[in-house]
Amino acid sequence: MKQKKFIAIYENLRTDIIESKLPYGAQLPSENELVYDYNASRETVRKALNLLVRDGMIQKIKGKGSVVIYQGITEFPFANLTSFREVQQGLGLSHETEVRLLERIPASEVPEVKKALDLRQSETLWHIIRTRKIDHRVKIIDEDYLVEKIVPDITMNIAKDSLYHYIEQTLELEISYSNKSITFESFGNLECEIFGDVTPPYTATVRGIVHLKDTTKFQYNISKHLATEFKFNDFSRRHKI
Repeated sequence: MKQKKFIAIYENLRTDIIESKLPYGAQLPSENELVYDYNASRETVRKALNLLVRDGMIQKIKGKGSVVIYQGITEFPFANLTSFREVQQGLGLSHETEVRLLERIPASEVPEVKKALDLRQSETLWHIIRTRKIDHRVKIIDEDYLVEKIVPDITMNIAKDSLYHYIEQTLELEISYSNKSITFESFGNLECEIFGDVTPPYTATVRGIVHLKDTTKFQYNISKHLATEFKFNDFSRRHKI
């Protein structure tokens, strides 16, 4: 099936923005120029620009046209359920993961997680805390609880590399979708230690329950992002990359 022209224009412009060919603050070509460059109708061009506005990539400013507002900081695409490693590789950003904690704990120690994952008191969880650096600065704190009987034998190397790669490639399980909720929360001691002196001292905290294809719940994730550098859509589905 032939791709619609406005989608092709949108994807070309989006790629140019992500790759900084059109950097933050740059002005896009005018609608007239885009009509000429792409040999397209004005309506087609406007549809493509509206998608970029929807994605938070550009802002239409009266008298100035369309200006790039995307800064490539912590845009995490929740419309697709994607691992941190996949996101950063896709965007071509310098990234680093540090595993601060890897332990086994009984589900009874975390009643909220036990209830969310429908677990029995005696079941065991992996508890993992990782920090995510982009360009040598921590932008995300990820805390994960995974059901051990579903995801066994997690090592420090697996946690540092990619849990989803291990689950899908080694364990041959298919991750399907996630339900997420978001709250904005003030820094606690951990956030102050890791993020440092940030104004305002708030995180956009995303709590998610991740399911396998057969709807089994296997992961509870708490992802804390700097509130000023966060974009969110509330439903995620896993797509293989």
